[in-house]
Parts: sequence; C-alpha cells; structure tokens
Amino acid sequence: MGWFDFLKSTVPCPACGTPARKSGNAVVCPNPMCRNFAGDQPTPTSGGARPSAPSKPANAPRGQWHPQQPLTVRYRNFRGEEQIYTADADSCRRAQNHISLLVAPTGRRITLRRDRIANLSEIEAACAQRVAPDQAWPTPRERQVLNYHKKHRTTSPLYERIRAKYPNW
Repeated sequence: MGWFDFLKSTVPCPACGTPARKSGNAVVCPNPMCRNFAGDQPTPTSGGARPSAPSKPANAPRGQWHPQQPLTVRYRNFRGEEQIYTADADSCRRAQNHISLLVAPTGRRITLRRDRIANLSEIEAACAQRVAPDQAWPTPRERQVLNYHKKHRTTSPLYERIRAKYPNW
C-alpha cells in the first residue's frame, strides 16, 4: 500500500455506476449526465478568455431539453431512411465534410455528413461562420495558435493579433 493510494481510490457512483471518486462523504462522478457530476468545478480565469456557448444543455434533465433557436434538419442516413432532427442553430459547427449540432430532446451533440443533409443550404446559412465569405482561412500556424489559446483559456500578443483577423474563430 502506497502513501497516496487514498487519492486514487475509486468507488462506483450510486446513481449511474461509473467509477467515481469520494470527496469526504460525497461521491463525485465524472459522467456529465449523472446527478453526482461535479460540473461546478472552478475554471482558470484569464483576461483573454471568451465565454463558453450559452446553448449547452448542461443542467437540463435528459429528454427535456429544448433548443433556444430551433432549426429543422432533414437527413438521409446510410440505410436511405429519412430522419428529421430539431437542433439548436447556435450550436452548429462545421468541420470539413460534417456538421455538428445539439439536438432535441436529449441535448446531445451529433455529427451529420453534409452530403446527406437534404436542406444543406438552409443549415449552412444558420450556422455561425468562422471566417467571412471573402476572407481566406487562417494558415495552419495561425489555427494552431488560435486553438491552443482557446483550449487553455490563455492569451498572448500573437493570439490577440490573430483574433483581430478572425474574431469568430
């Protein structure tokens, strides 16, 4: 037995069964969908940090989340079945050949292939544009700096200059 084994000890969460840690008499679960989830953990503060997206369904009970700006997505899956999703327009993200959205009623994020979305032009018009239509995309080095500082919630003079060029990144 080691000196710090008490820090590594895990117990099953009584609500969901996920391996969790004990904090005093309380169980702290890493599962965000569990009632014992410690979502109010302190976050590092910095001057250049941007607020997170308000559309995340963090506290909504499962099956009761409703989008603030509803957007209907018509999608044909790999079996050829037509599916209709109600998503939040503010949560729309485009990544290469896919679009990621938070969908009702669960509030979970799903990823859909762009070539299978029937109303693609409507969806892309509602999605937030990271770059202006006539503007070039950031170079790989600029994307690296933008993503690093966004992830770590830090800032630097180089980051501030690049953010001035790409304010919606």
